[in-house]
Amino acid sequence: MSNPNHYETLEVSHSASQAEIKSAYRRLAKKFHPDVNQTASSHEQIAQINAAYEVLSDPFQRQSYDRQITYYGRVTEDFDPIARRTARQQRTAEAQKQYQARKTGRDSDEQLRIWTTKVYQPVNRLLNQVLKPLKSQINALAADPFDDELLGEFQMYLEDCRESVQKAQRLFQSVPNPPDVAGIAAHLYYCINQVSDGVDELERFTTSYDDYYLHTGQELFRIATGLRREAQAAMKDLS
Repeated sequence: MSNPNHYETLEVSHSASQAEIKSAYRRLAKKFHPDVNQTASSHEQIAQINAAYEVLSDPFQRQSYDRQITYYGRVTEDFDPIARRTARQQRTAEAQKQYQARKTGRDSDEQLRIWTTKVYQPVNRLLNQVLKPLKSQINALAADPFDDELLGEFQMYLEDCRESVQKAQRLFQSVPNPPDVAGIAAHLYYCINQVSDGVDELERFTTSYDDYYLHTGQELFRIATGLRREAQAAMKDLS
């Protein structure tokens, strides 16, 4: 095969569970981390390991990867996880536009009340639950990022974040936003996206111990915090 086989890279079978894949990735990431292994080949190996884990840790990307191996015997060059994620985001945005276009003719004040109660307020609370604890969580982990107990607590925080983000996404799509709050809704939408991407980056840090992912995740959370504040300020102006 012209492209590396991700299963061989992570030294797991094609039937490996997500837990086995994650365990193998953590073991190999530690083994070939530049701080531990400074050989010239370690940089290329860690890059291949990261690429393999990015695909196999995502059930949707893994299914697509497996289909390509099955049908073509190789990974096609147009397999681009980033492009696929962008396409999904575009489809979500388009679906939201269509949903807005089908809004009912209810009184605008009543629409605003419903949207504020069922979307804005609960989504705002969920975002606060994710964003506010990050600094203390990072400070706690900084004591020793390689300590399994500290890392485990940080991973539990990230799991809670993932659950909160998923709830926020469902709530955001549950009710069409009134035209008067289109700007506020846009702030919330992009805030949720930034948080979701930030959690992805922070999760990569827990398995690779690469500070790049930690700093990127923090920056995405910083951007999300700014978007949330803009939404809050706009809501105050509206009232």
